[in-house]
Amino acid sequence: MDFYSSDTTFRHTALSFRESVVWFLLCQKEEPMNDTFMKEKPIFPLLTSMALPMVVSMLVNALYNIVDSLFVARISEEAMTALSLVYPVQNLINAIAIGFSIGIAALISLHLGAGNKEKADMAATHGMVLSLIHGVVISIVCTAIMPRFLRSFTSDETVIAMGVTYSRVAFMFAVVIMAAMAFEKIFQAVGRMNITMIGLMGGSVCNIILDPLLIFGIGPFPKMGIAGAALATGIGQMVPVIFYLIVYFVSPIPVRLRSGCLKPDPKMALQLYSIGVPAILNLALPSVLITFLNSLLAVYSQSYVVVLGIYYKLQTFLYLPANGFVQGMRPLIGYNYGAREHARVKKLFQLTLLMSAAIMAAGTVICQFASGQLMELFTQNPETIAAGQTALRIISIGFVISAVSTTASGALEGLGKGAESLVIALCRYVIFIMPLAALLCNWLGADGVWHAFWLTEVLAAAVSGIVYRRAVTHKNKNF
Repeated sequence: MDFYSSDTTFRHTALSFRESVVWFLLCQKEEPMNDTFMKEKPIFPLLTSMALPMVVSMLVNALYNIVDSLFVARISEEAMTALSLVYPVQNLINAIAIGFSIGIAALISLHLGAGNKEKADMAATHGMVLSLIHGVVISIVCTAIMPRFLRSFTSDETVIAMGVTYSRVAFMFAVVIMAAMAFEKIFQAVGRMNITMIGLMGGSVCNIILDPLLIFGIGPFPKMGIAGAALATGIGQMVPVIFYLIVYFVSPIPVRLRSGCLKPDPKMALQLYSIGVPAILNLALPSVLITFLNSLLAVYSQSYVVVLGIYYKLQTFLYLPANGFVQGMRPLIGYNYGAREHARVKKLFQLTLLMSAAIMAAGTVICQFASGQLMELFTQNPETIAAGQTALRIISIGFVISAVSTTASGALEGLGKGAESLVIALCRYVIFIMPLAALLCNWLGADGVWHAFWLTEVLAAAVSGIVYRRAVTHKNKNF
């Protein structure tokens, strides 16, 4: 093919791409700038349309996390160790971003449902400003503490140097992470799940492409090693923000960020934090639980510690579709509660519970009959595989009943009941499972930890039912 033909094809392809983007944004703009569909559209197709984009985007993000680790592992074992040591701090940053943004989305949905657009705009504006402030503070603090933090876990100077290098680049993007998550939840609060799906997928795909280019210096790109991995992650996080900004200005949504809403409002800030802080703790508690259970299992064998780690990797995928439905439910249940559509609130909760239970029933079947194959995906050690088979079969007994607590917790966050949601999380990750695991280990050995999982889900489901019922029947004076 001659050069002119190639150039013509390229220009035609580029033009087609630009036309496709413009067409997409214009189609979005032609949609009515309202949110009443959240209380008018039939519940099943409404919930499905909100949930499926979240499932797809979470699947892509989960894939990115695996691919990112694989590329870093190819640098050296020290690089992978450094990444593992930095991960808890990165996880904390993400927990703060996601948890606080859940508070933003909850208030927006509740105020829109109540027909109070001014307060919805205020919640969005205050939430975005506070998120950006969080990003600046976190970036400075986390960068400053990393050398000492790393030295508390290792004395290997190579690992420490790599960890510091990675974290300095990665934490520069803390503001971007906060902004991306705030925008994501604002779009979700008004039912624009497809927008957030495209943004999240675009960022993940960009990161996957840039990882090998920046780590190994392929083509015109410099060889940056572990710093390249951090930069690829940061650029990938910028992609959704840019996309959200374009859509925000081209395709109006019912909620706007307004300078008129910048006047400090302590009551609004208190409402945002009253929902956001419990949500942050909800996301942080699993790390506390894993640390505690590892201390129990390590007494018996290192294989049990490995099994627990494998289980939590598998859990991400097993619970992912159910979590997608819960995320799709959050803005809907908040909007309809604010609009006093209590019958729809009840139906949304029941349908989400039913869908989650059905998904977890499928997960139970898989773990009961394919536990060995699942374990073999992560290890070839016969002792670990045997222990893992037993663990998965015991833990999965509680999968279906766990739908009650996960659905109730998500619904309460959508209703702005952060404290009540935290009660459920504390029951699942601290109050019930820790004492049960410690007690049952004395009777059943390491298997006592696995039995503690399903027993906890039964007890937590009972508490969740009581907490949720009391929360939704209590008159909310603010809306």
